[in-house]
Amino acid sequence: MTEPVLVWLRQDLRLADQAAFLAAAAEGPVIPVYVLDDETPRHRRMGGASRWWLHHSLISLDTDLRKLGSRLVLRRGKVEDQLACVARETGARRVHALAHAEPWWRNAERAVAKTTDLVLHQGQYLVPPATLRTGAGQPYRIYTPFWRSLLQHMPPPPAVPAPSRLDGPAVWPASDALDDWHLLPAAPDWAGGMRETWTPGEAGALERLTAFADHAARYGDRRNLPSVEGTSRLSPHLHFGEISVATAWNAVAGAGGSVDVFLGELGWRDYAANVLWQLPDYATANAKPAYDRLIWRDAPDDVRAWQRGMTGYPIVDAGMRELWATGWMHNRARMIAASFLVKHLLIDWREGERWFWDTLVDADHAANAVNWQWTAGTGVDSQMFVRIMAPLTQSPKFDAAGYIRRWVPELAHLPEPLIHDPPVRPKAYPAPIIGHVEARARALAAHAHLKQAID
Repeated sequence: MTEPVLVWLRQDLRLADQAAFLAAAAEGPVIPVYVLDDETPRHRRMGGASRWWLHHSLISLDTDLRKLGSRLVLRRGKVEDQLACVARETGARRVHALAHAEPWWRNAERAVAKTTDLVLHQGQYLVPPATLRTGAGQPYRIYTPFWRSLLQHMPPPPAVPAPSRLDGPAVWPASDALDDWHLLPAAPDWAGGMRETWTPGEAGALERLTAFADHAARYGDRRNLPSVEGTSRLSPHLHFGEISVATAWNAVAGAGGSVDVFLGELGWRDYAANVLWQLPDYATANAKPAYDRLIWRDAPDDVRAWQRGMTGYPIVDAGMRELWATGWMHNRARMIAASFLVKHLLIDWREGERWFWDTLVDADHAANAVNWQWTAGTGVDSQMFVRIMAPLTQSPKFDAAGYIRRWVPELAHLPEPLIHDPPVRPKAYPAPIIGHVEARARALAAHAHLKQAID
């Protein structure tokens, strides 16, 4: 019998449009392997919400594999050690995998290649990170010219269907039991809202895409309205690779209307990976070194109030409570909540980045870091620090009353416009943690002090 080949899985948990599976199936018996490696990412190990999603996504993938005559092999430990072990046990010498942009996975790919014949394929992004170049031959760091260049390579090739069958080895290697990994919360079980909201796995991703395609033409009009189901909610499925970004693009590109705004969001995802490829420490270091001198506040009580959705700003609190309950937050609410932490509370953006990393089911390393640095004004392409969102203006502007009523039930009885900034507050709901005028003045003063230090 032909020697088996391994498929190393990470954030690419699908069978359709998955080049590693297709290449492996053409060579011999296939052994799909997922390694839970908390050592290689170190402090970037998956957060609690992502681990919940991973548990269910692995179940879904294993179910789909068994329909094809295959199965998923689970191992835990340092990935290069575990893949080498599976290779020795089965006689496999070649490993197929999709290339990843995260710095720890790039390091792991180099380590795996030292012990096996590693073949990397593309498929995580519309184009491989850092391949689009400026006229000077450098990777782009500014989004707009990056997007223009990306459009010249679109649309992506049509998705390749999943294999109709995957031959397995004569003897399967041992596999961990998924429940032994304890990825699900138990004491307490805080995932009830996630179970009600999401269906992890490739089938759930396709269902979500199909539902979104029906109103993709109105994306640009509705995506900023938290009270309306106007966004795609595809982000966690894309993050875990349960659907390819090429599949998402091609499914909606012809919808017309304002669908180009959604395609731009897919492009932003590629852009974030492009930035991370060039600046691997983007989640921990200001891209503009001058901001290392900005004096952030050390205010753990304020951070805790923000995390719990108890700032006294209804639109901010609604977003933070939605995040805690579902592992996801509406796009407009993310921008407002992030700006509030950085500008109103003058808290280091890295505090927010770490909180989102732990609580988001779509905690993409590149996008999370790029979005936070964009908000803070510290990124290579970001808004200015002195642009400070006004939550009490944003809330009525984007018709957030229904959103607030859902996630801040203490205020559900209030009519508009009072619900956006209640003059009289129920005992269970706090007064604003700081006034907007005061917060704005404090942030501008901190920035002025920074400018003086630089000058």
